Amino acid sequence: MSNQISADSSTSSMWGGRFSEATDSFVAEFTASVGFDQRFANQDIAGSIAHATMLAKAGIITEADKDQIVGGLTQIKQEIADGKFVWSVALEDVHMNVESRLTAIIGDVGKKLHTGRSRNDQVATDIRLYLRDQTDIILGLLKRLQTGLLDLASQHTDTIMPGFTHLQTAQPVSFGHHVMAWFEMLMRDSERLIDGRKRINQMPLGAAALAGTTYPIEREFTAQLLGFEGICQNSLDAVSDRDFAIEFASSASLLMMHLSRMSEEIILWMSAQFGFVVVPDRFCTGSSIMPQKKNPDVPELVRGKAARVFGDMITLLTLMKNQPLAYNKDNQEDKEPLFDVVDTVTGSLLAFADMLPNLIPNKENMRAATMKGYATATDLADYLVRKGLAFRDAHEVVGKAVALGVQKGVDLSELSLDELQGFSDLIGEDVFEYLTLEGSLNARNHIGGTAPNQVKMAIERGRQRIEQLGH
Repeated sequence: MSNQISADSSTSSMWGGRFSEATDSFVAEFTASVGFDQRFANQDIAGSIAHATMLAKAGIITEADKDQIVGGLTQIKQEIADGKFVWSVALEDVHMNVESRLTAIIGDVGKKLHTGRSRNDQVATDIRLYLRDQTDIILGLLKRLQTGLLDLASQHTDTIMPGFTHLQTAQPVSFGHHVMAWFEMLMRDSERLIDGRKRINQMPLGAAALAGTTYPIEREFTAQLLGFEGICQNSLDAVSDRDFAIEFASSASLLMMHLSRMSEEIILWMSAQFGFVVVPDRFCTGSSIMPQKKNPDVPELVRGKAARVFGDMITLLTLMKNQPLAYNKDNQEDKEPLFDVVDTVTGSLLAFADMLPNLIPNKENMRAATMKGYATATDLADYLVRKGLAFRDAHEVVGKAVALGVQKGVDLSELSLDELQGFSDLIGEDVFEYLTLEGSLNARNHIGGTAPNQVKMAIERGRQRIEQLGH
């Protein structure tokens, strides 16, 4: 049996009672959403099965009708999975395509499915179900990436590299400590998504077009069947609210901003000027003309894709800013930017979950770079303060010592004791314990500090925190 429906028949089946002529073919195509909203066909069918089950429970349709409807919807779901379902632009959207096919399979009983609901609350439900599923997938990918970062950090708790401010060498840190900074960014992303999921997981079904329905529906039962945590409390708001989608896009934008910052560092570190890390070849490409090149394509693309997600968020905000209550056709434009956010974030996380844990730091280059920038200057100042010198005076003393180091082309640790004592008689032979890179790291021995033992403890806490997120 063919499930292709003509434009004329689809027009009359949806609103033919009011209209005297079929919709212009261009307008039909221009206004159709089935090209993209078929993506949540499974969610649409799940919502319809739950709705039909509720209608039977409430005595609005018979159990026999419900069984026919559920059977037909289950068949349609399989047809879609098998790639046999024929989508019709004339039927405008995923909902009408499914309903039309249902009627073709089971006859007029299929027309009872739409009792007590509208496409307005139906699509709002579909989007929420879809976004809930995608949030769970993204959270799973985040957990995979976070775990990979913890594993990477655990291998390099004492691998020394320069920490930067203003992109100038500031103080020594460990590579593991730097990786744990990335981890913290991503933990906040998980927390935001988990929190936002609560607002996604509210059911609009039952709001109908905008005012509710005259049928004795049982919204609590439908919500239970679909796994919603709550029910949208106002019918006008239920069909027109897209805050949850904007909030998701906002959380996704922050996540992409974090991935972009990581990308920026990896791109810099890969360059010959830094030479801090090696990225596996499978995440890079070469040059068509320069045989020596190894380009950081994956991090560069992720950096670029962050801008794309930011644009999607702005699109959603702009879409909603001028809409009066309740549903407007403008709302149709919410899906493509939302789908783009989902696809972009998912792809970026998949790439990073494979790439980041496989970064190979160049320990020698990192150490040499740390030695170039007088990274232990603050340690010498802190040493003098502990000897009783005021910090501002210590700051001046160290500045003079650095100036001598620059003049001689050596690090502070390479100056002689006599030279250092020329700046302050408080300096003793023990000073060199504090001027080594290892000494600098170990001295920052508190929660959040870069001391290797603190980084190890942070990694263990990180593993516990991932599990405590409880998602």
